[in-house]
Amino acid sequence: QVRLVESGGGLAQAGGSLRLSCAASGGTSGTLTMGWFRQTPVKAREFVASISWVDGTLYVEESVKDRFTASRGSTKNVLILQMNNLKPEDTAVYYCAATRHWGRNYNTTRMYDYWGQGTQVTVSS
Repeated sequence: QVRLVESGGGLAQAGGSLRLSCAASGGTSGTLTMGWFRQTPVKAREFVASISWVDGTLYVEESVKDRFTASRGSTKNVLILQMNNLKPEDTAVYYCAATRHWGRNYNTTRMYDYWGQGTQVTVSS
């Protein structure tokens, strides 16, 4: 069983930056794609970014791609989400997800097998 633990959320001012981390443990040998999603109380969980552990292919949602990027951490099985120029509308709970598949843009929740508990990001204006 893969366990995902997010960290790095918190409060930021508009225009600021936050860096989220997701540490995967357990049966990670079969975790081939990891992604970030976010959810607010009034919106369904939406895709932010994903990255393939096999070849490093990165997908970032169009609406945030000029401000957010995902990467593999320097430590094995760590996923990073770097968020710059934050806006109040980025306020959400951010979730890390993992799947045993790779090779395409995994941008819907049903594509993922494992989920973290989420970390709150709040951006003040």
